[in-house]
Amino acid sequence: MDIQRIGVIGAGQMGNGIAHVCALAGYDVLLHDVKTEKIDAAFELIAMNLSRQVARGKISDADKDRAMKRLSAAPSLDAFSNVDLAIEAATEDEKVKRQIFQSLCPKLNKGAMIASNTSSISITRLASVTDRPERFIGLHFMNPVPLMQLVELIRGIATEEETFQAMQGLVKRLGKTPANSEDFPAFIVNRILLPMINEAVYTLYEGVGTVDAIDTAMRLGANHPMGPLQLADFIGLDTCLSVMQVLYEGLADSKYRPCPLLVKYVEAGWLGQKTKRGFYDYRGEKPVPTR
Repeated sequence: MDIQRIGVIGAGQMGNGIAHVCALAGYDVLLHDVKTEKIDAAFELIAMNLSRQVARGKISDADKDRAMKRLSAAPSLDAFSNVDLAIEAATEDEKVKRQIFQSLCPKLNKGAMIASNTSSISITRLASVTDRPERFIGLHFMNPVPLMQLVELIRGIATEEETFQAMQGLVKRLGKTPANSEDFPAFIVNRILLPMINEAVYTLYEGVGTVDAIDTAMRLGANHPMGPLQLADFIGLDTCLSVMQVLYEGLADSKYRPCPLLVKYVEAGWLGQKTKRGFYDYRGEKPVPTR
């Protein structure tokens, strides 16, 4: 399966990063979002991030210019009629993703493949709402996409070998390393990472330590580059909660129960960096712990 043109659905943090690396690798990229203003903002962010790569000597000015020329806005999914691969990078909500796939499939040509950037939801279940489960696969990029080297590849029960091999080739062309995961809740990275974050929130909830103490302990005591609560803010507390709910419901094990404090923060709309408040308050000159 020769991939030349890629459509990305969702112009948020993950979608713009995926569009960035695909355009830089030589693919023509269409970027779609229900809010057209988010597409313009994504292009501005991609240009800024490419400029950072130029400044660091990672790419040349010519590389940046070529990548930006390969990016196009897709105000509607009708523009996806000639893509070879559509990558869904919408919010981590199964109902939203299923609606996207049901709207997307009639727009695609018969040979086009579909990938979901879901970080936890069953690929088999998502594929079942499409007209091409054999051409459907999980392609889970890590955040931030331009910097992180890993991409999880997750086959659904119907995913054909040809689709799997095509996605392996794509990941390698992007200069990243594929890790193959079975289709179980949260796959590999989040199956391990999110329970650690959830336990850090429990540690805060039970008064074992403050936000600053917990993050300092894990940075200096476990040599983590970022404390778990700071990392949760970076990921988005709503996404953290969604993954924990998928784990709890999918594996029926009480050790995956989302911490009530995490639920409370999400209910308050304190979702981390993207809303300027989470376990840290980002509205001032430097982040300040909120507990």
